[in-house]
Amino acid sequence: MRIAIGIEYDGSSYSGWQKQKSGNTIQDHVEKALTKVANSLVMIVCAGRTDAGVHALEQIAHFDVNVIRDLRAWVMGANTYLPRDIRILWAKHVAENFHARYCAIARYYRYVIRNRPYRSAFLHTQETWYYRPLDVDIMQSGANFLVGKHDFSSFRARHCQSKSPVRMMYLIDVNREGENIHIDLVANAFLHHMVRNITAVLIKIGSRQKPPEWALQILLAKDRQAGDVTALPFGLYLVGIYYPKQFEMQNHPMFARLPNLGS
Repeated sequence: MRIAIGIEYDGSSYSGWQKQKSGNTIQDHVEKALTKVANSLVMIVCAGRTDAGVHALEQIAHFDVNVIRDLRAWVMGANTYLPRDIRILWAKHVAENFHARYCAIARYYRYVIRNRPYRSAFLHTQETWYYRPLDVDIMQSGANFLVGKHDFSSFRARHCQSKSPVRMMYLIDVNREGENIHIDLVANAFLHHMVRNITAVLIKIGSRQKPPEWALQILLAKDRQAGDVTALPFGLYLVGIYYPKQFEMQNHPMFARLPNLGS
């Protein structure tokens, strides 16, 4: 049978999602916990691989097993074997044609910036600190150039392995809530470091080091060297994954703002 799970994690202490020889990745820990519950090897596939230091409010993954377990056992049982900063939120049976990665139509990320003259004593791995005043209206003006279907070569990591740099950016919203600035991005998929590279460009625009049109210039250059800046992983969250209604997944309310999603 195929089972889907929702996973929440603080990525501060881990080498990202994807399995590595070190064994210190989110995938490593979740697979080990599920294997203990199943009493047989479990391998999982996720919707979107996150980098070292990046967090998830709801990563989606699936796995196949031949053993019968109550859904509650997959959640509560696995959580007893997981570190305190990784938690399985839910589990549900899904059809065999459900694939956590390939069936996903869109991904939603949020980047959190603490914008004040001094760092937080508590949240230094949950947000990125920036000391210069940032103008969110100017940042939004720059972000608007990046919405739509584009070649995002200028915003991908040099070692990105994706076959195509073309992505559909459905939304970029920049908002301030007190000292915090939230950058919300929804796209069909993201290239390696794409969110962090876009964020770094918007920070330069918001601090008035560059004009909003700089974002367009970088986009049209289709060259990573055109905007060679990358924001830190701290403050980046995978918030939600959107799936077609046929899979009966609980999609994040943000996706309701995009009625033509996937069309």
